[in-house]
Amino acid sequence: MVEPALALVEFSSIAAGIQAADAMVKRAPIDVIKAGTVHPGKYLVLIGGQVADVEESLAAGRQVGGEAVVDIVYLPQVHPEVVEAIGGGRAPEVTDALGVVETTTVAAAIHAADAGIKGAEVRLVEVRLADGLGGKGIVLFSGLVADVEAAVGIGVGVLERPELLVRQVVIPQLHPEMWENVADATRFRARVMGKV
Repeated sequence: MVEPALALVEFSSIAAGIQAADAMVKRAPIDVIKAGTVHPGKYLVLIGGQVADVEESLAAGRQVGGEAVVDIVYLPQVHPEVVEAIGGGRAPEVTDALGVVETTTVAAAIHAADAGIKGAEVRLVEVRLADGLGGKGIVLFSGLVADVEAAVGIGVGVLERPELLVRQVVIPQLHPEMWENVADATRFRARVMGKV
């Protein structure tokens, strides 16, 4: 159980990430720790549990990780749809518009997803993180155009550094064939396997 608090630390060094993850789990009792490598050679540590424990654990990770910390996100009251989406859950609801936020880091994508879903009446279609994206993250929102515009704007607005944003788009009335593609999977390989 990742809730109510979630934190993710992204490291440029695998060795530093493993060392920091060890320090994080030793510092405070956390309910969940998931750690591992992603492309291109980064290490992610995701923790969840009670707010104070996650905060303490995160502080240890930042301290031990030092210069190897690329980005972090700390969400003391993470939205349940974000937790579900990080775990691979998808809500491919065909609606009026699709919003896309593309970030340079995984932590930034999670932060944008949480802010957008809390700030507007939208659904999270997908939150895709790092692997197959060269280390980037993407967040897909669906809903009415005005709501999707608001979610994308709010999501981008929480990014703390301009270089964290690759691109943001809102596509009103996405073509039904594109909805079919987006709803099924964003990975091209998944779309073409067995469909030659």
